[in-house]
Amino acid sequence: MFSKSCEYGLRAVIFIAQQSRLGKKVSLITISEAIDSPQAFTAKILQQLTKNQIVNSAKGPKGGFYIETENMQLLNLSAIVKVLDGDSIYTGCGLGLKQCNDQKPCPLHYRFVAIREELKNMLEKTTLLMLVNDMDLDIFHLKT
Repeated sequence: MFSKSCEYGLRAVIFIAQQSRLGKKVSLITISEAIDSPQAFTAKILQQLTKNQIVNSAKGPKGGFYIETENMQLLNLSAIVKVLDGDSIYTGCGLGLKQCNDQKPCPLHYRFVAIREELKNMLEKTTLLMLVNDMDLDIFHLKT
């Protein structure tokens, strides 16, 4: 459903937020190892996330990636997905057809519309802080 970039980006943001709440800034190497993502690919994703002010970065020996606590409360998953995958997840065809709409629907169109709406609702209502709090339960993981 999400692109590989978006999957890694979501995992990276959750990990960075988790570490930020502990007062830590994390390096690219630490992030890529923690989420089991290729380092060069993770760097490109983090560059996009930093450019779009989802995450912050600081240079120097005590530098790294971090997220301000107040941003965790405000940032919903929809904002992250939009930066990495755009809005196509809310408008795209379930079968990947370029022309799929109410006038010319694919066989999944009407069923998929409801799923897209549920997904959009979940992404808009789920904040980063909610997921960081869930990670504290020690039953969730970010790595396979």
